[in-house]
Amino acid sequence: MLRKIVKIDESKCDGCGDCVPSCAEGALQIIDGRARLISDLFCDGLGACLGHCPQEAITIEEREAEPYDERQVMDYIIRGGANVIKAHLKHLKDHNELEYLNTAVSYLEEKGIENPLNGGLEKPAEVKCGCPGAQTLQLDVVQNENEETGMRSSQLRQWPVQLHLVSPRAPYFQNADLVLTADCVPFAYADFHKDYLKGKGLAIACPKLDSNKQIYLEKLVSMIDDSRIKSIKVLIMQVPCCSGLANLAQQSVDSAVRKIPINFVVFGINGNVLEEGRLN
Repeated sequence: MLRKIVKIDESKCDGCGDCVPSCAEGALQIIDGRARLISDLFCDGLGACLGHCPQEAITIEEREAEPYDERQVMDYIIRGGANVIKAHLKHLKDHNELEYLNTAVSYLEEKGIENPLNGGLEKPAEVKCGCPGAQTLQLDVVQNENEETGMRSSQLRQWPVQLHLVSPRAPYFQNADLVLTADCVPFAYADFHKDYLKGKGLAIACPKLDSNKQIYLEKLVSMIDDSRIKSIKVLIMQVPCCSGLANLAQQSVDSAVRKIPINFVVFGINGNVLEEGRLN
């Protein structure tokens, strides 16, 4: 099929690394002093990294692409040497793409190329495919005997809430504290309204599935400079793809004239708080 994908001109790239944090999918890494596309599989072709390359070494090309074939990808990967191979294998492992990982390891064995990951990789008895954030899980619900009864009032004070739809100059953002939350957080954390939403402006987004993230960046910069929001609190899930929302918040403050604090909270899929702190 015809699809868009990132292309890096290695003759222009100076290895500054500015593009890496802007890739929510983790497809870009600096290896041997150059930016590398570790795997076509995780490049969405939306170009979130384009505006972060001072050398203009990153472009988007449109080309015919067969359904993902790990062996074809490995034909390209091995040309980059041991460090690129290692980064690619680790990338597959971190995203739980174990079927592709097994194919890559078998490819190296067939070609007589040493596996650069120390000790090799054990092939799993059960193959689980997909990003960790999309893995199917059934959770046990913990019943709390001390839970309050009755209907709690909603703390939502605006509409719309999706970042593509909100106006960055809306009155509810004026001099407000902004909660920038991943879509899944309010479903995982039971006390979202009480603990995080009350008295705040709200914008929700999905760093993995949403398109045209450049618009997100522009809106956040406008909230900071035009609506003069006082702070941003980023709420994300523990899955790797969610970190892109924190990167987006940091980029917005870096791009804005005003500098405001960014705090973050990471939630587990069971609704527990795993980590919180300051981003800048």
